Amino acid sequence: MQKMDRQYHIHCVEGDVGRYVILPGDPGRCEAIAALFDDAHHVSNNREYNVFTGTILGEMVSVCSTGIGGPSAAIAMEELHNIGADTFIRTGTCGGIDLDVKSGDIVVATGAIRFEHTSMEYAPIEYPAVPDFDVTAALRAASLSLGYPTHTGIVQCKDSFYGQHNPARMPVSYELLQKWEAWKRLGVKASEMESAALFVVANALRCRCGSCFHVVWNQEREAAGLDQKMSEDTSGSVKVSVEALKLLIAQDRAK
Repeated sequence: MQKMDRQYHIHCVEGDVGRYVILPGDPGRCEAIAALFDDAHHVSNNREYNVFTGTILGEMVSVCSTGIGGPSAAIAMEELHNIGADTFIRTGTCGGIDLDVKSGDIVVATGAIRFEHTSMEYAPIEYPAVPDFDVTAALRAASLSLGYPTHTGIVQCKDSFYGQHNPARMPVSYELLQKWEAWKRLGVKASEMESAALFVVANALRCRCGSCFHVVWNQEREAAGLDQKMSEDTSGSVKVSVEALKLLIAQDRAK
């Protein structure tokens, strides 16, 4: 089969990536993630997209950074899918919302609030942003097996980082503050910026996606005067992602 043309943003062609791909945001994290693969090598680096490929359990796997937010994450998924990828794990950081979610914990998303716009260009707002069940189950099982405090539940996805962290100064503060209160009352676990888009795009492409996050901070715990320490070591969510891929590869082979 003739290889497809090089993808415009990620600068990869068919054969460069595996069907299983981990999607961090930060290009600087890709090399450390690839170090957990066997026989990893660098494939490409363009804009926010840094790509490495190796193997896990003899299966070709890749890592591709997406930058921050839904638009660039959707581009990565589209172009990776064009050249053969069909199973994605978003790994990254989040800010806790529910008071039980502490810095250093792992959150596995079971759904995402579509408080962003990328997904609106794929599906009407009535369509839910939900991950693949098998990927989500593998992430939860991997996190628990590694001994991390693990939460499963809904995450909120937004386009503006500072809309969350300084909503009162925004001209639309009336909306941001009221909706944040709703997320709290609904037991939303955490806030991040990519899952809603990725879940909807994955469903539109008929492929699989799940998300897990390392909790950096919980502003609601801070507001409530509860003890916490900022945690910026993201290796936990990365290890969970790799272990989940091992589970998925084994399950896929058994089918």
